[in-house]
Amino acid sequence: MENIKARIGISIGDINGIGIEVILKTLSDSRIYEYCTPIVYGSVKTTSYHKKLLGIQEFNFQVIRTAAEANLRKPNLINCWEEEVKIEMGQDTEIGGKYAFKSLEAAMEDLLAGKIDALVTGPINKSNIQKAGFSFPGHTEYLQQKAGMADSLMFMLSEDLKIGVVTGHIPISQVAASITKENILSKLRLMNKSLKNDFWIEKPKIAVLGLNPHAGDRGLLGKEEEEIIIPTINKAFEEGIMAFGPFPADGFFGQASYLKFDAVLAMYHDQGLIPFKHLSFGKGVNFTAGLPFIRTSPDHGVAYDIAGKSIANEGSFREALFTAADLFLKREEQKLLQSHPLKITKLAKDRD
Repeated sequence: MENIKARIGISIGDINGIGIEVILKTLSDSRIYEYCTPIVYGSVKTTSYHKKLLGIQEFNFQVIRTAAEANLRKPNLINCWEEEVKIEMGQDTEIGGKYAFKSLEAAMEDLLAGKIDALVTGPINKSNIQKAGFSFPGHTEYLQQKAGMADSLMFMLSEDLKIGVVTGHIPISQVAASITKENILSKLRLMNKSLKNDFWIEKPKIAVLGLNPHAGDRGLLGKEEEEIIIPTINKAFEEGIMAFGPFPADGFFGQASYLKFDAVLAMYHDQGLIPFKHLSFGKGVNFTAGLPFIRTSPDHGVAYDIAGKSIANEGSFREALFTAADLFLKREEQKLLQSHPLKITKLAKDRD
């Protein structure tokens, strides 16, 4: 296992944002190549423009035609387009969305074909990429459709906190109607399975947050907890999923109760991501659980306000890359253990 390294495809995101900057900064560290083989899906001309703008000189890509040609000890780049592209740093443009989608599609094609082992996505602008034919609220929904899966889980990861959401990229006005027994139970099943298979937690403990203030206060402030969330938690428990709650979100995070659990299921996007980013920003990772392939991304967006200024923090992107590599190894070890259970002792020693 120690000689197996993941071939990790990287989509560059919006060319006017900080995506390419954090990629270049991350791949400039030669220690990366001990853990994975990165393959960037982009353009020599586009990345060269960013290198010059950011003053990055002692860094060069190995330009390859296919993932099979990747150099195991160098940063690799597949040239997905030859034409000159108008780059307007910090600007929301149709061109920015068009080439973000070109990069993503090329990487996705190789991922589905098994030519790469995992995908790390650079940040996109969810608005301008729509004009390129990307008809999804975000990466998560696009990946789920490409995988042909009925559901998936936006799973935010950091050292101290793992948090998923029942509803993702939808307007807040639609959240309550989307909080159903079926949706909550589906997310709990995905989370529980991922904690076991991807993170090797034998008996995961999952905290479930309430939807309403004070978790409904026994129906006084909303009935979703009593009529939907509590019965679903009980159903999950009957299935062997150790789910607890619902907990009022404010007190739960205020008292750091998340430290008592392996993961947290929030009801909607901001309920989960605001505390996550407050606690983990700059080192958090977005992982799409429930898919047959591995996809991670940094926990930030395109950050137009600092694009091209060479001040973007690459910490989250680096964590996304390492997380993808680690998840790949865990899944490979899982396969090996299933086919050769007697090798478990050796694998444990290798880890130590």
